[in-house]
Amino acid sequence: MTVDSNALTSADGEDWDALAAAFDNEPDHGLRDPDVRDAWARRLRSWLPDAACDVLDLGCGTGSLSLLAAEQGHRVTGVDLSPAMVGLARAKLAGHDAVFLLGDAAAPPVGERRFDVVLVRHVLWTLPDPGRALRHWRGLLRPGGRLVLVEGVWGTVAPVGIAADRLRELLAPVARSVRVERLSQDAALWGRGVDDERYAVVAQV
Repeated sequence: MTVDSNALTSADGEDWDALAAAFDNEPDHGLRDPDVRDAWARRLRSWLPDAACDVLDLGCGTGSLSLLAAEQGHRVTGVDLSPAMVGLARAKLAGHDAVFLLGDAAAPPVGERRFDVVLVRHVLWTLPDPGRALRHWRGLLRPGGRLVLVEGVWGTVAPVGIAADRLRELLAPVARSVRVERLSQDAALWGRGVDDERYAVVAQV
């Protein structure tokens, strides 16, 4: 069984709990294929600072990107609304410098902690007020930190998501610079060819 999280416009923790067991079956979720895993590892290395830093992975799911970041030497805090997802992430990163918290990605329960990177994949488009979330995430960063956002637009009949140009507009008030990387043509990231809009944004604040 495979689960396409992109088909869900919104979900609470219980919804994601029901999907957790099969979530990693998607090639770009579980990163079980070595080629897919290597493709994400290369991209992530280019998006994150070279030196070890504090990464906040919001909507972390089962922790696949958290694991890559930890393997690259970074200290990771993951947040997800689903207890089942958090449980799987904790198991996946056992023995690594990582902690996982149950909470809302739009308002993560990290108190006064600040981070060097806020990493968010396929979450922003599901939120009712993306601009507000970006402003909040900006406040979680140390001076000179960065937002790393992986997003897209999926579907043709009733497309869902957030286009890169729209995200660039939303970032204008909170970022000093914005770099967009188009990801649709990199089939290795998805385990197959894709036709929809998929991209990453690295925004320096």
